[in-house]
Amino acid sequence: MAKQVAASGSVVIARPISEVFAFFSDAENDPKWRSGVKSIRRLGELGVGTQYEQTVAGPGGRSISADVKVTAFEPEWHVAFEATSGPVRPHGDYRFEAADGGTKVTFSLSAELSGLKAVLMAGMVQKTMDGEVGALPKAKAHLESA
Repeated sequence: MAKQVAASGSVVIARPISEVFAFFSDAENDPKWRSGVKSIRRLGELGVGTQYEQTVAGPGGRSISADVKVTAFEPEWHVAFEATSGPVRPHGDYRFEAADGGTKVTFSLSAELSGLKAVLMAGMVQKTMDGEVGALPKAKAHLESA
C-alpha cells in the first residue's frame, strides 16, 4: 500500500525575481527560514546535479541526514530537488513568476510512502511538509528586510 503526501503554498515577495530566485535556488539559505534545518553545505556550483549535505531535526530532536540533489535549475523560473538520504525521500519544487509588487514563489513538496512507512509515518511527514511550506512567510520577511 502506497500513500502520497504533499503540500504546496505560495507567497508574493516584494523583491525582483532575480533576488528571490537567487535566495531560494541556493539551499544554503534554507536555515534562514526553515527552522528544521540544522546544517547544510553545498558541494559544487549551482545547477542541475548540485548536491547538498543536510542535517535536519528529527523526532525527539535527534539529527537526521537528509541530503538533497538539484534535479532542475532554470534561472528565474524553476528549481527542483530530491532527497538522496534519510527515511523519507521527498521531491521539492520552486516556481517563480512576476507578480504585482514583486515575485510570486510557489513551493511544493511530495513523497510517496509505502509499506510500514505509509502506516507509521504518513501523518508525521504530512505535518512536517505542511510546516515547511508554511514557513514561506518567514522567507518573505527575511528577503523584504534585507
